[in-house]
Amino acid sequence: MTVNYTDDVASRRGFGSFWKLMLKWRGSVYKMVWHDMLVFIFLYYFISLIYRFALPDDSRKTFESFVLHCARFRNLIPVSFVLGFFVSLVVNRWWGMYQSIPWPDTAAILVATHIPGQSAEAREARSNILRYINLTIALTFAKISPVVKAKYPTLNSFVMAGYLTEREMKILESLEDRVNVHKVWVPVLWACKALDHARRHELTTEGGQRVITAEFLAIRSKCGGLMGWHQYNIPLVYIQVVTVAVYSFFFFSLLGEQFLDPARGYANHLIDLYVPFFTLLQLFFYIGWIKVAEALLNPFGEDDNDFEFVPLLQRHIEMTRLLSEPSPSELPEYIQDDDSQPVTLKVTYDDEHETQSTTSTEQ
Repeated sequence: MTVNYTDDVASRRGFGSFWKLMLKWRGSVYKMVWHDMLVFIFLYYFISLIYRFALPDDSRKTFESFVLHCARFRNLIPVSFVLGFFVSLVVNRWWGMYQSIPWPDTAAILVATHIPGQSAEAREARSNILRYINLTIALTFAKISPVVKAKYPTLNSFVMAGYLTEREMKILESLEDRVNVHKVWVPVLWACKALDHARRHELTTEGGQRVITAEFLAIRSKCGGLMGWHQYNIPLVYIQVVTVAVYSFFFFSLLGEQFLDPARGYANHLIDLYVPFFTLLQLFFYIGWIKVAEALLNPFGEDDNDFEFVPLLQRHIEMTRLLSEPSPSELPEYIQDDDSQPVTLKVTYDDEHETQSTTSTEQ
């Protein structure tokens, strides 16, 4: 699930501000790349040991010629260009997914404002309308997230969670037999119908109905955006091209980056370090880059950097209940505008010092 680290760098300045983050394991690049690094190191030294101790002299010359050939042509693979453009595309896609996450807070505030009162009818109208909105969001999340689908596998599980009634579940089940498309938008229709019923019973005004309906349709649009992101992916051929480019580059690096006998006098092979430091750094950067794309390509699962949809659903329920059902004791009293007793704000020492510093800077 999502790894939070922003508080660790909230006030850090100067040299090494991000070094504290380098020690984290969960959600880190080390956790993503260590398998690939281990496989590369094992194969590299396996080939190196065979070259150094197992090959006869004639075979060593043939091997060295092949190493020089791989070293010459492996850099023709445009790994940086292909991988950089791909990761940029995936990050933009991830940001679009985040912006498409629906939040019912505004709808709850509008419903509480335009359907006021503590009567049984008003409270029931607010409760049902916002329950339908939360149901729409929950059904959308269950369509796109395996984690939410595992928690709510059937319509009956939504009944047990309080999203649906038995009667409403039967309506949705009857629709399953009639049409094959998803039923995510049905609760939005129910919410709009319940809002119209409230207007006809004078629980809200026509202007209030118009404003609330517009917010319902905005939530439906965001849910549709999430389902669109989930259904229409980056073309598979592009992912295959990037994967083949990266891993073929390091396959040829297993040979092209081998240290050869300095006594042979080959160009660029004048020393023998045994440990390919720069090749390992290159592997770390490129593999880490493609692992970032893998992590962000579909953030609807249960990886370290994925969206936490199940806690988000619980948060939506609690927030809509909080915003839509305030009791009179929970609302502040109106402040009377009395010119004889103006309201003054107290200025603390820190505020006054900051104001004087700002004034002197502007001068």
